[in-house]
Amino acid sequence: MAELGAHLTAAPAAGDRPSIFEAVAQDSLMGAVKPALQHLAKVLAESNPARYGFLWRRFDEIYILLDLLLQQQYLSRCSASFSENFYGLKRVAIGDSKQQLLASAGLPKKQHWKSLFLLVLVPYLKGKLEKLVSSLREEDEYSIHPPSSSWKRFYRAFLAAYPFVNMAWEGWFLIQQLCYILGEAQHHSPMLRLAGVRLVRLTADDIQALEKKFAVAAPSQPHSIKTQVLSALKKTLGGIAFSLSTGLSVSVFFLQFLDWWYSSENQETIKSLTALPTPPPPVHLDHGADSALLPKLKTMCPLCHKIRANATVLSTSGYVFCYRCVYNYVKTHQRCPVTGYATELQHLVKLYSPES
Repeated sequence: MAELGAHLTAAPAAGDRPSIFEAVAQDSLMGAVKPALQHLAKVLAESNPARYGFLWRRFDEIYILLDLLLQQQYLSRCSASFSENFYGLKRVAIGDSKQQLLASAGLPKKQHWKSLFLLVLVPYLKGKLEKLVSSLREEDEYSIHPPSSSWKRFYRAFLAAYPFVNMAWEGWFLIQQLCYILGEAQHHSPMLRLAGVRLVRLTADDIQALEKKFAVAAPSQPHSIKTQVLSALKKTLGGIAFSLSTGLSVSVFFLQFLDWWYSSENQETIKSLTALPTPPPPVHLDHGADSALLPKLKTMCPLCHKIRANATVLSTSGYVFCYRCVYNYVKTHQRCPVTGYATELQHLVKLYSPES
C-alpha cells in the first residue's frame, strides 16, 4: 500500500514542485511563531506590568507590524515568505511557468502586494474575528440585553452562522490540498491561487544569486536630505527585518516547541505530566485506647459513626468529622481523635458542599 500511494505525496526527482509535506510544514511554521511570541509577551507582562504590559495589550498590532516587515523583507529579497524560504521554496507568478526568474529578482509588483496582503492581513483579520466570536459568546451568556432586542437577535444569528462559515473556510483549504496531492491543482492553498503565484523549489542558480545578493551591498550616494532620510529609514527597517528573520531562523524549533507545550490541546497532557502526586494520609497514627477508629464508609464520622452532619475538617490531619463531635473532642483533649496530632479549635475548618 505504501508503494501505491507514495507518488501522491512525493515530488518527482527532477521536478520543482514541492511535496505536500513541505508545503504544509511551511504553513505550520508561521502558525507556531505567533502563539510562542504571545506567550513570551504574557510572561514579560506578568513579570513587570508597568513596563511590559503594553506588549500583551497591543500584541496583535505589534505582531502584525513585525510580520509586515519580515514578509516584505523576504518577498522583496527571496521571492518567498519567511517560512517558504526556510524550507527552500520560492514563489513564481503563474504566467511565468516557461521562463522563471531567479529568486533574487523578486516577484512582479502585482503578485508581490497580493502576497503581502494575504500573508499578513488575512491571518490578522481571522484572529480578530475569532476573538470577536469568543467575546460575543461570553456576552451572550451574561448579557443584560432583553431577549427580544434587535442587537441580541443579530449576534445570536451571527454566532449560529459562524461555525458553518468556518467549516466552509477550512473545507476550502482541505479540498485544495487534496487536489494538490492528486496533481489536479498547482497550489496547495487557496491563498496562493488568489495571489496568482505557485510554490517551486529553489534551484542551484537561485541559491547562488541569493548568496551574491546578500554578500554584495550596493554603494549608495544620496544627493539630497530627502534621499538620505529615505535611505536611512530603509536601512533601519531592513536591519530590523534582518535581525527578526535571523532570530526566528535560529529559534524556530524552540518556538515550535513552545507552541506545542502551551497549546490548548496539550494542556491536559501537561497537567498530567507536571501534576504533583496526591499526598499520603498521616502515617503516625495514634492507636491508643481512646483513639477513634476510621469507619469503612467515607461519609461517616469517626467519632459518632453516623452520617456526618456539618462536615468539619481538621487542618492538622485532614480528617473530617461532625462539627459537634470534633468540637467537643478537641475542646477537651486538644488533639486529633484519629492521629493524636496537637490540635486547637482554630484548626477546625467547616466544609461546604453544593447540597448545603
